[in-house]
Amino acid sequence: MLATAPLVATTVILNDYAVSHTQFEMEAIGERYIARAEEAITETVVTLQQLDRDGVKTCSVEDRLNFMDEVQAKGMINAIGLVDASGRRMCIVPDMEMAETVILPAARPNGPLVGIGMLDQEYRGARSAIVSWDLGNSTRLYAIIAPAAIAGDPGPEYFRSFRRAELTLGGNLRWFSIGGFTTSSGNPDETLLANVKSTHYPLEARIAVASDAAGKLVEPLKLVAVLASAALAVLFVAIGIWISWRPENEADEEFSKAVKNGEFIPFYQPVMDIENGSLRGCEVLMRWQRPNGDIISPGQFMAFAEANGHIFEMTRQLMVRTAVEIGDLYETRPDLKVSINLFAGHFKDRQVVTDLKAAFENSKVSFQQVVVEVTERYPMDDMDFARKIISELQALGIRVALDDVGTGHGGMAYLQKLGVDIIKIDKMFIDSLGSDDSSTTIVDSMVELADNLGMGIIAEGVEEEEQIDRLLELGVTAAQGYYFAKPMNAADYIAFAEEVERRVAADNDQAEEFSSMEMGGFGGEEEAA
Repeated sequence: MLATAPLVATTVILNDYAVSHTQFEMEAIGERYIARAEEAITETVVTLQQLDRDGVKTCSVEDRLNFMDEVQAKGMINAIGLVDASGRRMCIVPDMEMAETVILPAARPNGPLVGIGMLDQEYRGARSAIVSWDLGNSTRLYAIIAPAAIAGDPGPEYFRSFRRAELTLGGNLRWFSIGGFTTSSGNPDETLLANVKSTHYPLEARIAVASDAAGKLVEPLKLVAVLASAALAVLFVAIGIWISWRPENEADEEFSKAVKNGEFIPFYQPVMDIENGSLRGCEVLMRWQRPNGDIISPGQFMAFAEANGHIFEMTRQLMVRTAVEIGDLYETRPDLKVSINLFAGHFKDRQVVTDLKAAFENSKVSFQQVVVEVTERYPMDDMDFARKIISELQALGIRVALDDVGTGHGGMAYLQKLGVDIIKIDKMFIDSLGSDDSSTTIVDSMVELADNLGMGIIAEGVEEEEQIDRLLELGVTAAQGYYFAKPMNAADYIAFAEEVERRVAADNDQAEEFSSMEMGGFGGEEEAA
């Protein structure tokens, strides 16, 4: 029994590994198809938007030459053209034979700006995709994405003959498909499946692989793995348990003690009005202040705190301490806001509502001055329940901001379902603002979306004056980042707020004095005349 048990266990482990690794490879294939399709659609949309902004939107000779320049510059675009309100082709560059002259659905009032569809042209299992951009005058620019942009046969050799891959648009409109699969038993139910969906477009990749093909991955390894595991399995398991269990328990005990001792403190990063230089408020960021005075950034402990449930008590302590530290400042300045960061786990029950009430209901900071930020980097398990929690907070007067917009799982679903009041543009887009047309287009779209939905908008991670100028051009008036100030303790934040207030008042007085001098000077000239 002692001899055979490790052998059986090793065989099971190898088989499980083969299946899990094959599943991982399948998901990776799906992600590559989705990434390739997203890149093709996004680049095509940006190209059409740029043509629209440049006024290149007719079938004139000059505009057709511009169409040709874009086709030659963009390898994944086969052709660019124009259709009328009925979807009938007006022109296409380069000129090509097409089965139908009506290639798009008729335009609808208040229809979407961007349309995506498929043509019958096919290459290596991939069809030509057509992307349109509404010009607002009953005509639409369109571009045809080359089938070669999406066609391909990724994936490891060991199951390539036993798989089928398919990419669809809108659930049932096939864009690309390749391969077939067979099983040793002939039963189609003995298959591994992977579905990967895009977070930006209605795209889905579906991969199917015969389950018995997975075993081919580990066949050469089984003999060697079984012989080695018979001698070393018990020793490795014992050492592994000792190494992984003991330090984790010691770390958790140390962390629990730090939470109990109140070592996690608030730091405050100012949020500025970039139009007039006044202070709009701050975002509260957590820091670990060790007994020896060392300050530890959240990147070194936040994931552990969330995974082990300490984050709830830490956030409660942070809110209470914040209300005390900045209460006097906020009591006399009702327009200032303070943002508290929450994570997805806070929206699984109503405890967060109770915690916010306990911290701020009887404090000098009113509910109307409080903003809670929820990130879209991590998915929420129950969006409907989260929406109820957010509605309850909004009923108290607390506003809700969506942080890290455009970088995570939620996308438009968070904006649609959660009913947030403010969106925050992630630093990733601010860093390349002005140097990357895609980032500028994305920020411009966020600003337009916020305006249409009546939301506030704040830019994060501002570090250069050129970024401020560009944000103002795009219509963003609130920002935070190291250009203004690093996160600071309460005393420094209060001093910073008072200094900004004095500076703005002095600037206003100077402006009024200058205005009075101009008016007086004009009157004197008129008198002299």
